[in-house]
Amino acid sequence: MDHSELREMIVGPIANVPTPFDDRFRVDYGRMAELTEWWVESGLVKGKAVIKVAVVMGEIAHMRDDEWGPLLKTTVQAAKDKATVMCGIHYKDTLRTIEDAKRAADLGAVGVQVAPPIFNDPTQDDILRFFEDVSNAIDIGVMIYNTHWMPYGNVEPETFRRMQDFENIVAVKWSPGSGAKMEDLYDMSDRLSIIENSGNPIKGHMLGARGYINQTADAYPPHDLRFWDLVTTGQYDEAQALYDSVNVPLGAFHGRIQANSGGVARTKKGMMALMGRPIGSSRPPSQALSEAENAELRELLISFGWPVAN
Repeated sequence: MDHSELREMIVGPIANVPTPFDDRFRVDYGRMAELTEWWVESGLVKGKAVIKVAVVMGEIAHMRDDEWGPLLKTTVQAAKDKATVMCGIHYKDTLRTIEDAKRAADLGAVGVQVAPPIFNDPTQDDILRFFEDVSNAIDIGVMIYNTHWMPYGNVEPETFRRMQDFENIVAVKWSPGSGAKMEDLYDMSDRLSIIENSGNPIKGHMLGARGYINQTADAYPPHDLRFWDLVTTGQYDEAQALYDSVNVPLGAFHGRIQANSGGVARTKKGMMALMGRPIGSSRPPSQALSEAENAELRELLISFGWPVAN
């Protein structure tokens, strides 16, 4: 596919799907296949959403290199060419990033989400060379993840402008770093699919965003598909009310439980279980939600009107 075709596929609710583990913390590939089929049946399909595996919310930092490949392959095969499937490659040097991206392409990924190589302590020129080399070496799309909260993880708006003609750089998972504004990237929205990641998808859409990062599409796809439909049809007030009704209390809940145990996917995995699709706990030292946390989360989901399992 060419640049425009790849860019057009990265759109809508971006589902950062969690990784299922069994009771011995092994990756449960069979469960991943079942979930992928359900996500597709629920509407997370090409042109409407993206299924993104082995990313931060998928606990890639806790997975071995011999696990993420089979996980991606399982997802691609279960999607049966009905969904846009991507995977994450984070914080590796140029050579290993290219190796992993080529592997992802061979396994059927449409694109890869790539963060800057922070452990190389890169300058902006280093970051530019990094993404140019990756773009030149592969034939699938790259969505750059601007991890500005990490040391050396920020990509400045001017650096993005210098790389917008790189053929396979097709999208940006965007939130502004220090000294930048949310609006700073949208003059490139005709060249890059900008995916809003600063908690304001409605304003992002008004500026030109083609999708947004969320924490809920994997647990209950109809919610995010409904929200994005409201946004894309200009029903902004109704969309904002729907967004706030879920994200404000859910964000507060996640902030509270992080004081008890870390782990980026604890809330996601709690939601999946309560919605009738349990996928195990996060790997240690992170802990599963406590009985009290589960009870509180259950009441939240019921208050959203979601069909919580008995």
